[in-house]
Amino acid sequence: MEFSIKQSSPENQRSACVVLGVFEGGLLAPSAHSFDETANHLLSDLIARGDMTGKSGSSLLIHALSGVAAERVLLVGLGKQNEFGAKQFIDMLRSSFATLNKTICKDAALYLVDLPVKDRDDAWKITQIALAGFESVYRSDGMKSKPADKPALRKILLGCSKKPGSQAKDALHQAVAIAHGMNLAKDLGNLPGNICTPTYLAEQARKLADSHKLKATILEEKDMEKLGMFSLLSVTRGSRQPAKLITLEYKGADKKQKPVVLVGKGLTFDSGGISIKPAAEMDEMKYDMCGAASVLGAMLAVAEMGLKINVVGVIPSSENMPDGAASKPGDIVKSMAGHTIEILNTDAEGRLILCDALTYSARFEPDTVIDIATLTGACVIALGGVATGLFSNQDELAKELLDAGSYTNDKAWQLPLWDEYQQQLDSNFADMQNIGGRAAGSVTAACFLSRFTKEYRWAHLDIAGTAWKSGKEKGATGRPVPLLTQYLIGRAKSI
Repeated sequence: MEFSIKQSSPENQRSACVVLGVFEGGLLAPSAHSFDETANHLLSDLIARGDMTGKSGSSLLIHALSGVAAERVLLVGLGKQNEFGAKQFIDMLRSSFATLNKTICKDAALYLVDLPVKDRDDAWKITQIALAGFESVYRSDGMKSKPADKPALRKILLGCSKKPGSQAKDALHQAVAIAHGMNLAKDLGNLPGNICTPTYLAEQARKLADSHKLKATILEEKDMEKLGMFSLLSVTRGSRQPAKLITLEYKGADKKQKPVVLVGKGLTFDSGGISIKPAAEMDEMKYDMCGAASVLGAMLAVAEMGLKINVVGVIPSSENMPDGAASKPGDIVKSMAGHTIEILNTDAEGRLILCDALTYSARFEPDTVIDIATLTGACVIALGGVATGLFSNQDELAKELLDAGSYTNDKAWQLPLWDEYQQQLDSNFADMQNIGGRAAGSVTAACFLSRFTKEYRWAHLDIAGTAWKSGKEKGATGRPVPLLTQYLIGRAKSI
């Protein structure tokens, strides 16, 4: 999908469809007034007759209007004017694109940037329009023998009442880059485990590096063994697919600037190992690499934006399968940091690969490390599919991430990381055990990771509830690419 932005009047804009807003009660949005006058008050007449109420979710497609340049006009309901905020704006966008994609329109001009949204600027509105547009045309049917026909919509013009400045143009450029990153994350997440293996992920990282001038390094199992990554290697013992440790480096700033390191959990399929999962919905464990996918998506977005910041992506990738060689409950392994870990449940494997990756990340002398993982079902129970679980060893970092998530509508919620929870990881036989019992499962998982992050400021994003949807709308969401990229945009500006 191609986006552009310019100053224009909706009545003079040649387009297959012009999109205008109407508030509940029939109040035309500012951009619709001049259009209505040029169209001999046809819009007002339709509203007066009750054809368009302006209620949220309502729409009216009108053909062949005299006196205007567009072939069609789509009126979209905005709801009550005094209640029109960020959520209502996003809901309206989704409804608008859903309607447009049912038409034969190849292009459309949206006059929605000028809508007043409380506590949101034009850059935010531009970003949300672009993300909603890309989301509306995304399909995950590439492996079907007969993919569904794609929507005709290809070009979107954002019409503004005044000439857009550099901030608006930058916002659109960044939004398109974020959308590309989300699409990459979704594409990878939706692939089945027999295709998207650790080796495949490594190949995609190399392709990304070659096309966007990144530095890629792939460590094999023998390399990890030399580094003492026996916690990570314990997870892959039962798999025939070799584990990979993937590193991507983006250098957009002076080499003296300390990087932000993004660590993504890359379990390309998680059966649970010897502690095998129930059969129902086990197919969704192909999404256990969505942390890795989000890191690759964020790296793509950052590279396309050309952000003046240094970013490193670290992806520990393996499968977790049952086998005669697989780790057993009660086994004790040593991490790269030298800590011994008693494995009480082989299905708590994400933290076992992440802890070695977090230790490895220290070699980049990072400013900040953020790990992203579909880590615990407990986080899904706590927060559902609305918010990502956020943990951090520094409140300032947590606030930066929370603000980035709020701004992009990729919400997160901070959970405690108190010392009182650490004792649940005590082991009689090793330095720690890999689970802390059912109580506060997402918290104790974060506590486990925190033991490997004492050298730097760190945050953990548990995306088990937000990385994909189940049921009829099953599929990867591309989250938290918007949160991560917005955070990196903010960091680049502050340096």
